[in-house]
Amino acid sequence: MSMIELQKKIGVTADGAFGPGTLKAAASYFKLNKNRAAHFFAQCAHESGNFKAFSENLNYSAKGLRTTFGKYFQTEGIAKNYERQPQRIANRAYANRMGNGDEASGEGFLYKGRGPLQLTGKNNYRAFGKYIGREQEVLDNPDLVATELGFESALWFFDANKLWSICDQGINDAAILALTKRINGGTHGLDDRKLKTKKYAAWL
Repeated sequence: MSMIELQKKIGVTADGAFGPGTLKAAASYFKLNKNRAAHFFAQCAHESGNFKAFSENLNYSAKGLRTTFGKYFQTEGIAKNYERQPQRIANRAYANRMGNGDEASGEGFLYKGRGPLQLTGKNNYRAFGKYIGREQEVLDNPDLVATELGFESALWFFDANKLWSICDQGINDAAILALTKRINGGTHGLDDRKLKTKKYAAWL
């Protein structure tokens, strides 16, 4: 979902820029209080490259595959055979896990990461679809998560992983660190996340 699409949805000037007006309107639209909105949109902004990447880029070189998905591309030869072929890469890397079928099923690519927090895997798409009462539609058209339902998928992730209670601890480094670990699995980009969270809180 582009920022312009979000702005149209929440009824503000669709200029593609994320500023105080858009943040306040989005917080109101999604019924988020100040702390929750600041944390939520800061994490989404960081994970999506400032709301620009809503679909996983799987165009890896052989070296990138060995670094990122080494478990699934065990040798240089295998990696070379798959490099720069996003569809084949996803189908191998995400096969037989997260509810996806085998490599030949094509579900790895079908249910690749989408949305600001990169919803990945058939199980997650199904659970999210069920959550919003559109299960079959989401499974049949997963691109909805990269477009119309992007932020809803991220809200579901916060709900499903009980992250709101961390947001409710306030705007502080400890809460930002805890959220980052739950979302990222590590502390990647922590300084940027802190910066954004505090800036957004000031806007609200």
